Amino acid sequence: MTRNVAYQLSSIIPCLFISQIAKKIRRFPLILLLFSTVPAWIVVETITPQIVRAYTARVDLIIDRLPDENYETTLHRAEATARAAAQRSFDQDILATDVSIIVSVQSYGAIAPILSLEVSRPQWRSRPDAQRWATYFKMARSLLFFEKTPTNPVPVAPINTVAPSDVTP
Repeated sequence: MTRNVAYQLSSIIPCLFISQIAKKIRRFPLILLLFSTVPAWIVVETITPQIVRAYTARVDLIIDRLPDENYETTLHRAEATARAAAQRSFDQDILATDVSIIVSVQSYGAIAPILSLEVSRPQWRSRPDAQRWATYFKMARSLLFFEKTPTNPVPVAPINTVAPSDVTP
């Protein structure tokens, strides 16, 4: 025995008048919810300060080895370069809370990182010394051929240009 209740608006109370009131009561909380939350959200967003999104500024630098330059001199140049890059990063971007700098050196065609500088803004403000915050890569000396000068540096192939011939068919 099946009963078709599609024509009834309320299955609990078959009275038409009460069914229409129940339909309006169901709409009212939805309308109230929409019209009360949107203004509340706008008020909260305008009154409360915005969240500052801080981040880490990352810089990768490559310096070239100068002729007849030893490892210590190159290391001092890398430290000075890292110090200047850290200061410049903090000065240019006020939202950067941390700086991560990797200084690589190019020597006889080989490129290897020589130091990494990772420092936060309060640490840099209290002690702006690259040697204090730097991490040195020990294998850089041998990877960049500082222990011995290579007898056969990486040759650079000359670019041959061929002049077009003036042949007319």
